[in-house]
Parts: sequence; C-alpha cells; structure tokens
Amino acid sequence: MKKVLFIDRDGTLVKEPADYQIDALSKVEFYPQVFQYLARIVQEFDYELVMVTNQDGLGTTSFPEADFWPAHNHILQSFENEGIDFREIIIDRTFAKDQAPTRKPGTALLRHYLKGGYDLENSLVIGDRLSDMQLAKNLGSIGIWLDTDPNLGADESNGLASLENTIGLRTQSWKAIYQFLQDQNRLATIKRYTRETKIDVRLDLDGAGQAQVNTGLPFFDHMLDQIARHSGCDLKLQVVGDLEVDEHHTVEDTALALGQAFREALGKKVGIERYGFSLPMDEAKAEVLIDFGGRPWFVWEADFKRERVGEIPTELFAHFFKSFSDAAACNLHIRAKAENEHHLIESIFKAFARAIRQAIYRVQGNTVLPSTKGTLS
Repeated sequence: MKKVLFIDRDGTLVKEPADYQIDALSKVEFYPQVFQYLARIVQEFDYELVMVTNQDGLGTTSFPEADFWPAHNHILQSFENEGIDFREIIIDRTFAKDQAPTRKPGTALLRHYLKGGYDLENSLVIGDRLSDMQLAKNLGSIGIWLDTDPNLGADESNGLASLENTIGLRTQSWKAIYQFLQDQNRLATIKRYTRETKIDVRLDLDGAGQAQVNTGLPFFDHMLDQIARHSGCDLKLQVVGDLEVDEHHTVEDTALALGQAFREALGKKVGIERYGFSLPMDEAKAEVLIDFGGRPWFVWEADFKRERVGEIPTELFAHFFKSFSDAAACNLHIRAKAENEHHLIESIFKAFARAIRQAIYRVQGNTVLPSTKGTLS
C-alpha cells in the first residue's frame, strides 16, 4: 500500500509571517533546509507528497484570491524546480470559527485516502500546529511537529496531552525530519484478505529479529520465525486460512503477502546491498542467492524423500519460495542437500533469511541506487 506525507504549508514549508497570512510574494520565506532535506526524502523514500493547508477566508474580502495565488504558485514552482512535486494540493478556505469538517484537523477533504489503498498507519503528517498533530491522530498516522510555537493550533485540537502517542518527533529541523524518516521508512503493513485466507503482516527491515507468527501450522511458524531471527527483521504475521481444506492456500498466500511486504518496505532501494547468499547447518548445506532487482525469477534444486515435514507437504516449500519471488519481484535461486529432511528445509529458511539480511543492508548516508539502469522497480 502507498504511504503519504501530508505536509502543512505555512510554518512548515515556508515560515509564518507575523500576521499568519501569505498574501504577497514579499512574505514568502522558505523554512531553513526544507529544499535540501525534502528533496532527499523524495529521492530516497517511497512516499506520496500531499500538501494540506488551511487558508482562512480565502476568496473573501479579507483574503482575495488575487493576493493568494501569485505567492502560492511561486512556492509550488520553487519546490518543483528542486524535483519536489505534490501529488495533490488540498486547501480549506473556511475560518476556525466555522468548525467546518473540511478544515484541519477534520478529514472531510481527505476521505479518498481513508477508503483503502493507503498505509495510513505508516504515513505521516508534518506540521507546525497542534491541529496538524490532531489531524495525524484522526487519520491514524504519525505526527511530526515543528514546534516553533507550541500554542499554535491548540484551540483546534484536544490538547498536547492527548497527542503524545501520536507525535513521533518533536523538532524544529528538517534535517531531523529526514533522519527520523530514515529510521521509519523501511516498514510495511500488508492486509491480504481473500475467501481462502486472511493475512495481516507488519514488517520492519531495521528491527531486532523479533517474530510474532501464527499461521495455524506450527512447523511453518517455526520456519517463518527463522526468517525474522536470522534476517534481523521484525515480523508480525497473523494468518487465518482454510486449513480444513488443506495447507496450500495458507502457505501460498503467506508467501505472497510476505513478498509484497518486502517489496514495499524496500521502497526505492536506495543504498541497499541488493544481493545476498548461503550457509551450512550440520550435515545440510543450503545455498540461497537473492537479488532484489525488481524482476522475479526462481530456481529450485532440493529433493525431499518424505512427503511431509511436520504438517506441511514438502511440495509446498518450493511453492512458498516461488510465490515470494513473484510478489517481492526478486531473483531467488535455492540449492540444498541434506540427510535429514527437517535439517534440509530449516537450513534453506535460515540461508534465505541470511541472504535477505545481506541484501537489505543499507549503509547510513549511502544514497546510491545499486543499478546501472538507474531504477530497481
């Protein structure tokens, strides 16, 4: 799902004038370092940018349109010149006293983002007013508060105490915002609901290897736990599948949801290592080669002597990794051999996790895309 940065204009992208109304070009002063760091956010992370701004009385005698648009268009053109484009500009024209549902922190003008297709839990609202933080709470998103004046917007919010769990960062610096997003952006939340399975995934590529997994198949849970533990990712996975039919849909759809989560969490893939590979386990040897290059391809060379390991038909393991490759859009080559069937599949999952660990590693400050083509889609 798509993630969004809902960004306030006045006090966030440009500095607030003394009268809180930018109605002339002479009043336009850009927030320090906003071009430098917002441009990096656009280049490195995978967010849609949406400007959301209250312009009190726009179109009335107190704020004629002829005074608003020259300054506003200059602001937009200045950001466009730096490669920063806003998917949508949302302007509310009412006064605070009107208490209109369209005015921040109301969400009436943002309903299309609430209808699905957007990962609001990992989206953010960036603004200088407590009403912006109240908007974040109303959307179920994270707030970044540029608190140059903690009293701004207080009368249009439920108060700072009620927003403490919403505000992820309190700062006056766009550099700090960029650094916060570096830590936050490699997350994905996936919901995959069909007639056969209901799957909820939350993946953090920069976690501590913690797993909370429940698929209804204990051996499968054990293997998925290996992915989290040995990749260093945090994984929350809840699956309700039609196990009364058989295991097929549960295994396949879990792989598809997990692959989609990796693809979304990797975002634009700037600065990652991209490739990864192999390990031994007792008498077993597993080689897993992975390339998060944007194209699916799957090679499987592992033979099982038993029909099942745990409650899982062994034929489903190749299907799991093939489905992951398709959904993650990665090359995945797996070769393994062992005397013990449990060791065979466990060594594959561990090698898979270690390959992921290598491939997703990102050097801090590295903004190079690991591709001569200029894209890893």
